[in-house]
Amino acid sequence: MKKYFAIITDMENKIRQGMYPPGQKLPSVRSAAEAYGCSISTITRAYAELEKRHIIYSVPQSGFYVVVKPGDWRDSRDSNMIYFATVLPDVEAFPYLDFQHCLNKAIDIYKYDLFTYGDPLGLESFRHTLVSHLANDQVFTKIERIFVTSGAQQALEVLAKMPFPNGKETVLVEQPSYDRYLQFLEREGVPVYGIARTAAGIDLQELEGWFKSGNIKFFYTMSRYHNPLGTSYSAEEKRIIAKLARKYDVFIVEDDYMADLGADRQSDPIYAYDGGSHVIYVKSFSKIIFPGLRVGAVVLPERLLKTFHAYKIYPDTSLLSQAALEVYIKNGMYERHKRKIGSLYASRMLALNESVERYNEPGIMEVPYIPSGIYTHFKLKPTVNVERLLKRLAARNISVLSSKGFYLSNYLEREKFLRISISQTKPEGIDEGVKAIVEEVRKGDR
Repeated sequence: MKKYFAIITDMENKIRQGMYPPGQKLPSVRSAAEAYGCSISTITRAYAELEKRHIIYSVPQSGFYVVVKPGDWRDSRDSNMIYFATVLPDVEAFPYLDFQHCLNKAIDIYKYDLFTYGDPLGLESFRHTLVSHLANDQVFTKIERIFVTSGAQQALEVLAKMPFPNGKETVLVEQPSYDRYLQFLEREGVPVYGIARTAAGIDLQELEGWFKSGNIKFFYTMSRYHNPLGTSYSAEEKRIIAKLARKYDVFIVEDDYMADLGADRQSDPIYAYDGGSHVIYVKSFSKIIFPGLRVGAVVLPERLLKTFHAYKIYPDTSLLSQAALEVYIKNGMYERHKRKIGSLYASRMLALNESVERYNEPGIMEVPYIPSGIYTHFKLKPTVNVERLLKRLAARNISVLSSKGFYLSNYLEREKFLRISISQTKPEGIDEGVKAIVEEVRKGDR
């Protein structure tokens, strides 16, 4: 059975990588059996499965051919582009077959539940699974404190709108920070202030000042693998942040959306230093599986449960997605895929760090050494005209994002940098892209 799955995965990869382009005939069943060292019946089953997925098609008396798919989103992308801007997971690493089995199994197990509206808290059996799953990240909690949400974004939006028991109203955010959440806060008129975070970390004395007198209801942070910086807080910084939250009765909203992609499994979240009295832990599954799954989870302190429930009154998260993800986790598939994709991204970050070492020179850019995750940033000199730089890079088929969108509109103390994502860029593209960026930055505005 393992051989069968391995053959299907290998054939899919070869088709995606263009080794078997659309319309090309695949090796005969006998030839494929010899190449893979298996029986003819195994290849026949594999081709039948690929045909069922509409990846290949059969022609009587001729053989099997790769399906031409007009409108495939990959067809519309320029193959010469280096995509440092995208944050989407690498589709070629997605475990299609595993998750398809989980979907089918979930339908079998929960065939009657799927016809109901469900519970606003989420599928109960899935929440039980999350208790042990979260414990692996040192997030120890009870099922009663877990809400399943339609992605992490929904949890963040509910938290911004609802009142907090500390009676405070202002949200404090790192600057820079997650661009879409900043846009949401400003669009909804939520009182919000910013505090600087750089590659070196955060000024903890300034943070304490905000907590003490800033009317802060919660501090929004990405303690690990920050977007857009890519950096993580040290264990001591996390411990102090948790202590300050308890001292001044300020809540921490810890967006740990990248936790599963980190190579350092000894790095705990802030939640581990608090026990859940003041830290709200937000978990996303989209970066490790796929964004369309739209399943997130939030672990809440006891004092917030009733209010959060009142603001999230509708069961708006797909029961099928929850059930499939439950099967995926309980069968060990999630853990295996996490290790696989974490290793993939770590190898790309290593390639990026090596390219930076190879091409960057003192005074051109400041680039922190980040071993895992998918983000890093290239800090630029204040004199660099970023808009012109982006245009020159685009002319060289390099897509990157500037720091502009990651700050509040009224925040003035901004750093200039390029946010770099390696999620869909292979090592050879990374090296070419880094070299080009260094060359264009060195040119300046000449």
